[in-house]
Amino acid sequence: MQTIDVKQLAAEQSRNEIDVIDVRMPTEFREIHAECAHNVPLDSLDPNAVMASRNGSADQPLYVICRSGNRSEQACKKFMDAGFKNVVNVEGGTTAWDKAGLPVVRGKKAFPLMQQVQLTAGFLTLLGVVLAYFVHPYFAGLSAFVGAGLMFAGATGACPMASGLAKMPWNQCDGGGSCSA
Repeated sequence: MQTIDVKQLAAEQSRNEIDVIDVRMPTEFREIHAECAHNVPLDSLDPNAVMASRNGSADQPLYVICRSGNRSEQACKKFMDAGFKNVVNVEGGTTAWDKAGLPVVRGKKAFPLMQQVQLTAGFLTLLGVVLAYFVHPYFAGLSAFVGAGLMFAGATGACPMASGLAKMPWNQCDGGGSCSA
C-alpha cells in the first residue's frame, strides 16, 4: 500500500490539484479536517462510486485520510480489493496535518463516539443491575447482553452499539449525513 506523509502531500497539493477523501464520521469531519479534504465516511464507502465521481481523474492518485491513519488504511484496502491501485494512505492523518500547521477547517466540537459507547454501555449495565436487584432478577440479562456485546466488539473490531449511535441525529451534520466540503 502506498503512503505519503502530510508535508509531502501539502507539497504535492501546491504543485497539482489533488483529490483527498476523509473517511471519518461526519461529526469528526465537521470538528476539524484538512482544508483540501471532502468527507466519505468509511462505513458507507463505495469505492466504485467514489472513483466514478472523480470526473475523469480516476487515473490520478486518490489520497485517503482519517484521524491517525488506521481507518484510512482500511479504506485503501477497500479500494484495492475493488481493483483500484492508485490510492495513497496519508500517514498520521488529520492529527499530523494539524500538528504540521497545514490549513484546516475547524467547526463544531463533537462528543466522541467511543465516549458515547462507554456511557451507554455503562448506563445499560448499571440499569440492568439496579432493575435486577429491585424489580426482577431476569433484568441481570440486560447487563449480560451489554457485556457480551462488548466482548463481540473487542473480538471482531465491529461494534453494533457504535454503529447504532453513529446513526443518531446528534451524530449527523445539518442537511444530511455528509459534511462534504
